Amino acid sequence: MSTFLTSIGEFFSLWRFTRIAFLIVAILVSIGVWKIFFSRSNEAANYITATVERSDIQNLVTATGILQPRDYVDVGAQVSGQVKKLLVVVGQQVKAGDLLAEIDATVYLAKVDGIRAQLQNQKAQLGDKDAQLVLAKIRVERQQNLFKDDATTKESLQTAEASYQSAVSQLKALQAQIEQTESSLRAEEANLEYARIYAPMSGTVVSITSRQGQTLNANQQAPTIMRIADLTTMTVQTQVSEADIGKLLVGMPVYFTTLGGQDYRWYSKLDRIEPTPVVTNNVVLYNALFDVPNDSKVLMPQMSTQVFFIASQAKDTLVIPASAVNFKPRKPGETADKKWGDKSNWQDRKQKAEHGATSEAEKNKTEIASESKPDKGDKKDLPKQSASQNAKGERKGVDVVENSDEKSDDKSKHKHWPRKSPPMPGIEVKPQPATVQIMTDKGKLEERKIIIGISNRVQTQVLEGLQEGEVVVSAMRQPERPNSPQASAMTPGGGAPGGGARQMR
Repeated sequence: MSTFLTSIGEFFSLWRFTRIAFLIVAILVSIGVWKIFFSRSNEAANYITATVERSDIQNLVTATGILQPRDYVDVGAQVSGQVKKLLVVVGQQVKAGDLLAEIDATVYLAKVDGIRAQLQNQKAQLGDKDAQLVLAKIRVERQQNLFKDDATTKESLQTAEASYQSAVSQLKALQAQIEQTESSLRAEEANLEYARIYAPMSGTVVSITSRQGQTLNANQQAPTIMRIADLTTMTVQTQVSEADIGKLLVGMPVYFTTLGGQDYRWYSKLDRIEPTPVVTNNVVLYNALFDVPNDSKVLMPQMSTQVFFIASQAKDTLVIPASAVNFKPRKPGETADKKWGDKSNWQDRKQKAEHGATSEAEKNKTEIASESKPDKGDKKDLPKQSASQNAKGERKGVDVVENSDEKSDDKSKHKHWPRKSPPMPGIEVKPQPATVQIMTDKGKLEERKIIIGISNRVQTQVLEGLQEGEVVVSAMRQPERPNSPQASAMTPGGGAPGGGARQMR
């Protein structure tokens, strides 16, 4: 009986051990399968990634501005006096020729009446001088007839002629005085008319600086009574810093938002750039102005605006974070890669792709193969160069440095890279080569050569080399520190304090 019980106990012990061993093996196998197929590598946890997506991108130059009416006039007074009547209010619509205000014209009316009386007196004197001239002429004719008959002396004839000449001169002097008086009368009548102020243009009364009953003094300068502006067209006066003014070009698209209407954009084109700067606190600013229609009268004078000049833009294109793009300049003596560095060749490939000559997948395969195999036919596929370009070792879009073996002189060995000229505004953005780090499904990093286009501080346009949905590395995470409250915080330089993400370069 004891032997039987011992056998049963051994059986159950063996069965329990087998079950535990099987369970341990199953757990190890599951862990291995999960590590191989489902788990990403530990290296992937050290990077911040982003997905290649399709979106719109704009390279903008931002500035602040102020709204002003394009057409306005400051209505002033040409004569001094008290404002007797003010017939308009701020915000009132007026038309050209409407009466705006009246100045007390008592003094000017009295001057006009006095000059008119003086003019009538001179005209009466003119009639008397005309009669004296006629009498002097008759006396001269009588003396001339008597002198022919020797009935008078020569002295009497000369006296009559002198009297006649004096009468003519007095008549001319009086006529000149009348003309002078008439001119003075016109001036005083104009001053009397200036006491009534009319609208010089059609528009809106935007401000009134004088009040009814106020005395105006126009002897030293013309006092301003009000301002009339045409609010149907507004001008945005933007102040652009000297660092960004070189990126602007007359005619480029621009839009702006206001403080109270940030959800709405007003679009226009840059009209002019004033060459004279405005220096404020040692900051050099240039005025860039453009007009915008304001038929709805929503825009008001002196409104603050946030202006965005569109230097370049692209719609429905592939974009990635700007921090994911790396630039690797070629070393001296390194030849250009036709499939990567030739910008003009990229245009040819783009045209072929549009006509269906090659698909996007075939391009990617070709690029991957070109990374593993050297391009032997690069020199044959290069565009034809002129004799001067061959002598310099340059071709369009790529700067080629000559090897020391191609020339025997010492100058070629110490040839420097040419400096880039400053960017000119309005020139189309040229494609340029770059590299990115690709995160595979297994968490591995792969370097990929791409062609980029428009780039701003946030995003970069991808013209070739990536597909929508691929994952790129944009930054590196900070390694975990035991005493840090935020172990996963991002710091520049791969863990240095200060916050932020380190750009991959």
